[in-house]
Amino acid sequence: MTFPKHITKEEINDLPLRKYEGKIVLVTDSDKMETVFDELREHEVVGFDTEARPAFKRGMRYDTSLIQVSVPHKTYLIRLNYTGISSTFTNFFADPMVKKVGISIKDDLKDLRILCAKHHLPFLPKNVLDLNDAAKQLDVDHAGVRKLTAIFLGFRVSKAQQTSNWENPQLTEPQLRYAATDAWVCLEIYQRLSYLGYV
Repeated sequence: MTFPKHITKEEINDLPLRKYEGKIVLVTDSDKMETVFDELREHEVVGFDTEARPAFKRGMRYDTSLIQVSVPHKTYLIRLNYTGISSTFTNFFADPMVKKVGISIKDDLKDLRILCAKHHLPFLPKNVLDLNDAAKQLDVDHAGVRKLTAIFLGFRVSKAQQTSNWENPQLTEPQLRYAATDAWVCLEIYQRLSYLGYV
């Protein structure tokens, strides 16, 4: 099967809108982290993404406050600004037995490395795949969640919550669905490309 090499905004907007409809597990307690990552290690592949409070002033940045990790039938939303960072977290990313799949993850990994350094923890991720790289190998010249989802899955996702405040004491239902969707589509794209023998 071949995929389109190009897709326009108009073509994306003509596609049906979808979001993650599965089970969401919100994690805010550091005591739950070990159990969560033990369960994630039961899977060979996970989709992931991160969110941080948007900074609207030049030179300002906020730490990663949320990491989303999707496995079949469930997506974990881990609020790092509540759970903190521990070796349980860094060991999971360093585990070569679990493939961590994301889109445009260079900055995500850089920000996680900065956050881990603040906690005096090494962040040495292994077995990480950026689906932008897989797309390039197929001569698909687009990057980003919205375009790759449209090309490989045939639907569009909303980015309306992207610049919302991810440090709010209570995340809204649209925030939760948006965050889960971004990790879920990474897993879905990977599984589709894997089924077709491309990754």
